[in-house]
Amino acid sequence: MTLLSEILFLQSNTLYLQKNVLTMNKRHLQAIQKSLPNQVQNFQIENTIKLFDGGATMPFIARYRKEMTGGLDEVQIATIKESYKKVLEVDKRRDSILSSMTELNLLTDELKKQIENSTSLTELEDIYLPFKPKRKTRAVIARENGLEPLAKILMSQQENQIAKRAQSFINEKVKNIDDVLAGARDIIAEWANESIRVRNTVRNLFSREAVIESKVVKGKEEEGIKYKDYFAYSEPLKRCPSHRLLAMKRGEDEGFLRLSIYPPEEKALDEMNKTFLKAKNESATQVQLAIKDAYKRLLHPSIETEFMNDAKERSDLEAIKVFAENLRQLLLAPPLGHKRVLAIDPGFNSGCKIVCIDEQGNLLHNETIFPHPPQQQTSLASRKLSSLVNQYKIDAIAIGNGTAGRETEAFVKNKVMFDRAINVFIVNENGASIYSASSIAREEFPQYDVTVRGAVSIGRRLIDPLAELVKIDAKSIGVGQYQHDVDQNKLKESLDQVVESCVNLVGVNLNTASKHLLTYVSGLGPQLAQNIVEFRKENGAFKSRKQLTKVARLGDKSFEQSAGFLRIPEAENPLDNTAVHPESYPVVEKIAKDLKCSVSDIISKPELREKIDLQKYVTDKTGLPTLTDIMTELAKPGRDPRSKIRVFEFSKDVRKMEDLQIGMVLPGLVTNITNFGAFVDIGVKQDGLVHISNIKEEFTKNPADVLSLNQPVLVKVTEVDIARKRIQLSMKDVEQKKYAF
Repeated sequence: MTLLSEILFLQSNTLYLQKNVLTMNKRHLQAIQKSLPNQVQNFQIENTIKLFDGGATMPFIARYRKEMTGGLDEVQIATIKESYKKVLEVDKRRDSILSSMTELNLLTDELKKQIENSTSLTELEDIYLPFKPKRKTRAVIARENGLEPLAKILMSQQENQIAKRAQSFINEKVKNIDDVLAGARDIIAEWANESIRVRNTVRNLFSREAVIESKVVKGKEEEGIKYKDYFAYSEPLKRCPSHRLLAMKRGEDEGFLRLSIYPPEEKALDEMNKTFLKAKNESATQVQLAIKDAYKRLLHPSIETEFMNDAKERSDLEAIKVFAENLRQLLLAPPLGHKRVLAIDPGFNSGCKIVCIDEQGNLLHNETIFPHPPQQQTSLASRKLSSLVNQYKIDAIAIGNGTAGRETEAFVKNKVMFDRAINVFIVNENGASIYSASSIAREEFPQYDVTVRGAVSIGRRLIDPLAELVKIDAKSIGVGQYQHDVDQNKLKESLDQVVESCVNLVGVNLNTASKHLLTYVSGLGPQLAQNIVEFRKENGAFKSRKQLTKVARLGDKSFEQSAGFLRIPEAENPLDNTAVHPESYPVVEKIAKDLKCSVSDIISKPELREKIDLQKYVTDKTGLPTLTDIMTELAKPGRDPRSKIRVFEFSKDVRKMEDLQIGMVLPGLVTNITNFGAFVDIGVKQDGLVHISNIKEEFTKNPADVLSLNQPVLVKVTEVDIARKRIQLSMKDVEQKKYAF
C-alpha cells in the first residue's frame, strides 16, 4: 500500500470514529489495546492514530514524534495501525448491518444495543445471521409450505402424538407425514444453526479439540507425489505450524489433497443436545434429528470454513513475518561502500560478462571473457582482468553465485595477478535476472542487453545492497517461505513497510540516490522522487535541505515527513548531513550559542557535548527523548547503522554436490530462514537445509532466534540426495567458535 493510498484509507474511514481520534470511545481503545503490551497507554494509542490520520508515516512517527507516542517503536506503531484498520472495518460493517436492518424494519432497541456493543466481525455476523436475506434454503421452502407452526410445536417438546399433529399440515406441496416432519426439522435445523449460544459452544469445541486432516485425492497419488507426507495426515489444529498448513493448502489448491477440520462429532452433538433437548418424547426425537442435521449440514461446514480461514490467515501472517524479517536482514546487509567494483556475471558457454562500475554504481566498461570450457581462454581472460583492474582503479571484485560462480572465483584467485590486494566477494544474485529484464533496468541502460544489466546489478549489490535491492520486487529475492501462497495484498503491504523502514533507518544521500530509492523515503513516493531527480538535473546538487521546498509539488507536509531522512554530505549546514530534523535546528543553534561555539564545533568536539545540560532545552514541543536523539546523532553524524562487510570463503575443495561426503564440516552462509529451519549456501549451487532440530543441542523454538541472514556458520553434511537435489546439514555437533570468520 502506497503512502497516498494509506492516507486516503485512513481519512476516508475517520467518519467511523466520532469526529476525530481524541473522542474515540472506550470500545475502540479496548479493541486496539488487546493487541498491545499492557504498558501501552490510551494516550499513546490516541496520539499515534491522530498522527496517522494527519498523514504521518511510520518511520517519521517512530523517529520524530517520541514525545507524542511515549517512545513507541515501529513494531508497536505498526500494531496500532493494523488494529485501527480492523476497528474501522468492524465499525463499517456495523453501520451496514444497522442500515440493512432499519430498511427491513427489523431493528429493535435490544438488537440495536447488541449490535452497537459488538467488538468483532464474527459477533456481528452471528447477530445478523437470522435476519440476513437468504437464498431459497430448505428452511425457507418449509416456511412457504406453512410448516413453521409445526416446527414451534416440536421445539416446545410437549407433543407426543407427532403423526397426528403432522397430518393436519399435509397440503398440495407437502403430501405425506414424512415430508411434513422433514420440513419442520429443516426449520429447527436453521434455528439451531443461527443460535449465537450454540455457535459459540461449537467454536469453543473447535478451539480446544479440532483436528486438521489431509487426504490424497483418489487417483492423484503419482502426480502429487511431492505431497506424499500429507496423503494420510492429521494433527490437532492448534498445534499445526504455519509452514505445514500452507504446504497442505497448496496441495489442496493444486488438486492433490482434500483438507478437513473437525472436532469430535459426539461432543459437538452432546453440547447441542444439552441446549435444545428438554424432554424424552416423540417431539424431542424429532428435535434431536434436526440438531444432528443442523450440525452436519449447516453448523459444521460454517464453523469449519471459519476456522480454516482463520488458520490460513494466522499462517499467512506468520509466513509474512518470517519473510519480512529475512528481507529486513537482507536489505541491511553490510555494504562495501563507495568503492570501484569489477563485477562478473559468471557462465560457461556464454562466457563471463564483466562490468566496471564507479563509486556511485555508474557503468564505465563492459565486455565478455571465456576462462572456462569449452573456450578455455584462460591466459587471455587473466590478462584482460588484470588490465581492467589497473585501468579503472578497481577496489574489489564481485562474482555472482550462480552457474560457474565457484569456478570463476577459483580462476580469479588462482590465475589472475594483481599489483595490489583486491578482495573478492561472492554476491547472492537472486532476483538479478528479474531486475535485468525489468522496465527499471531498461530505463537505466537502454543501450545494453540483459547480461550487462545483470552484471551491473551484482556489482551494485556489493557497493550498497539496499540501494540496489529496492529496484526488485521483494518476492523475487528468494528469502521467504510459501510467499506465493499467502495473501498477496498483506504480503506486499508488509514488505513495502519493511523496505520503507530500512531505507529511512539508513538514510538517503539526496544528491546520489536513484528515484527508486527516493520513492521509499518517508513522505515522498514515485512522483516526488521523480521530481527531485529532475530538480537535480536542472539545478545541480542540493546544497541544503531547504532547497527541497523548491521541488515541484513538494509541500510542507512532504518536507516535514522526508527532510530528516535525506542527507547532504557537502551541505553548508552540517546538520543537513545528520538525522537531526530541520524543525530541531533552532534547538541545536541555541545550544551552540550558549556554548559560544559553532554547530560544527559541537559535532567535532566531545568535550563540548559533555557540558550540555539537556534539561535546560526541554520545551512543550521538544522533550528529552528528542534531545537525547539529537545528542546521539551529533556524536556520530550520518552514521550508517549497518555493520562492516567481511570477506567470506567457501571450502576450496568443494564446488559441486558430487564433491560432498557425509561427515564433512564446511563453512557456509545462511541464505534463508524459515519456521522449520535454515538454508545454508556451502558453495555447491544448491543450498542445504539445517532442520530446526539440528541447529542446537537445546530445543530451538524459532530458527530466527539463533541465526540471521548472511551469517557465516560451520555445518556438517548429514545427507546428500543428488537426484532430488537435497542436502541435509547439521550445526548442533559442530563447534562454531573455532571457525574464524
